[in-house]
Parts: sequence; C-alpha cells; structure tokens
Amino acid sequence: MFNATTGTILAVITLNMEEVSGGAPIFFAGDEEKQEKMARYLSKMLDATVHDLENGTLVIVRH
Repeated sequence: MFNATTGTILAVITLNMEEVSGGAPIFFAGDEEKQEKMARYLSKMLDATVHDLENGTLVIVRH
C-alpha cells in the first residue's frame, strides 16, 4: 500500500511583512543575512528544510 504524505509549513521568514499571511509563525528579518541565519537555526532546531520562494520569503517545511 502506498501512503503519500504532505509537507507541513512550520515557519515563514520574510523580508517584507506585506507579502505574507497565514497560520504558520511568521518572522520578519531586517536583511538577507539575518534571514538566512534565522532560517538555518530554525531548520536545524525543527529538523526541517528551507525553501526559497525567491520573493524575499523563506519557508521552513517538514516533509
């Protein structure tokens, strides 16, 4: 039997708060360096993967 699972969005890290909304925790980073550092730490703590939406927003997802 095949059991497909979907990813769960655990957090969103953005440079532009006007671009995002929703039920996952949203973190605002003042610049790209802070954003990448925050994403790296969160992904390690949450055992998850970082996905770049290429619009100033990173999404932390557990697959």
